Amino acid sequence: MAAFYNQASLTYSGGTVYSNVAAGEITEVLSASKTAVNGEYTQGDALTYVINIINSGPAPVENVAVSDDLGAYEYGGQTLVPLTYIENSIKYFADGVLQAAPEVTADGSLDITGITVPAEGEVTLVYSAEANEFAPLGEGGVITNTATVTGGVEPVTASATVNAGGGVILEMQKSVSPASVKANGNVTYTITIYNYGPAEAGAAENIVVNDTFDPLLTDISVTFDGKAWTSPEDYAYDATTGVFSTAAGNVTVPAAVFTQDPATGAWSATPGSASLTITGTL
Repeated sequence: MAAFYNQASLTYSGGTVYSNVAAGEITEVLSASKTAVNGEYTQGDALTYVINIINSGPAPVENVAVSDDLGAYEYGGQTLVPLTYIENSIKYFADGVLQAAPEVTADGSLDITGITVPAEGEVTLVYSAEANEFAPLGEGGVITNTATVTGGVEPVTASATVNAGGGVILEMQKSVSPASVKANGNVTYTITIYNYGPAEAGAAENIVVNDTFDPLLTDISVTFDGKAWTSPEDYAYDATTGVFSTAAGNVTVPAAVFTQDPATGAWSATPGSASLTITGTL
């Protein structure tokens, strides 16, 4: 709200007198809120944001502008921007009706201009931005970006916060050696499991690796991270069907390690890994 003050004066032959100071205020008619559609992020994710601007006044408010800082934060004496606006993703609705796209400039911040908020109505802006290399990773990583709406009596702001992806995030790759093997020859399958999450994949995750070998393997031996496994304590294998499975909870994978380059501020992730090898005769 903007306050204003006024005082009157009166002059006459005997001098000048002043009235009291009358005070008033101009009530803000615009309000804004911001919502992040995504619950969490990892690098490369597209995050979608929704800004609602409400006009409680009896007349339209024209020439409204929105400036989003795209989550900018200070690090090592420099300003890092963890979000990159996705070109042409903006959608502009007035009272629920899609409008022509407004003017958009994305250079360090996202600036949207040419918006009119209807009388006693609402404008909704929807847009997406990619979490780039400056998006904080690991436990405690967050992106908080703030939009400032101008064009009313005073600027109004709205913020949204999205947390870095937590927990366990697993991927795996499989290889065979040698790639070319004669009948009755020995072959080794290696399954490498990667954890891109900030939490260890421990026994409580109940990880089970399943595989079916075709052609069948006989006389198999199994190791996990270099340690020999035995059956049925660590795994089960049916030599007649080729079906292999590990015992629940025996496979564990360390958490990823996240680092921020002290010079550039860029974040990187080194996944935790574990290897399961199965060697047998074809």
